[in-house]
Amino acid sequence: MRYEHEKEETGTATKLSYLLIGGGIGAILALLFAPKSGNELRGDIADVTRKGIEKSKETAALVGEKAGDYYEVTRERASEFYQTAQEKAGELTEKAKQAAARSTNPLSAALEAGKDAYAEEKRRTDSKAITEGRPTYPVENKDENKDENKDENKEG
Repeated sequence: MRYEHEKEETGTATKLSYLLIGGGIGAILALLFAPKSGNELRGDIADVTRKGIEKSKETAALVGEKAGDYYEVTRERASEFYQTAQEKAGELTEKAKQAAARSTNPLSAALEAGKDAYAEEKRRTDSKAITEGRPTYPVENKDENKDENKDENKEG
């Protein structure tokens, strides 16, 4: 994406280049067709060439200066963008950690409470079984079931 000021500067630089090239060609043609002696013509060509080189150096310095300015601005913006992106990433990471901690805390707390309740109940039933001398699981007495079945058969 190009900005308006880039289009203007590109257009200006292009126009300036075309102007210098056209001026150089026109000057050379004017010198070649002007009625002068060989010495004068060579001197004029040397002068025009020297002026063209000076203009080229000035233009190159100007372009280099603008390029340096653009480089600095771009570097500063990139640095700011990188810093901002780094800060945002840090904030998002911290928020994600906090959200993960919030979402796992109730689950882990409930899990721990369940484990503790199970361990307490197991300890209590085991100690009760030891003191009473009976197992912790329900045991069906087969003799009692037979007696109950006999009683039901007599009534029926």
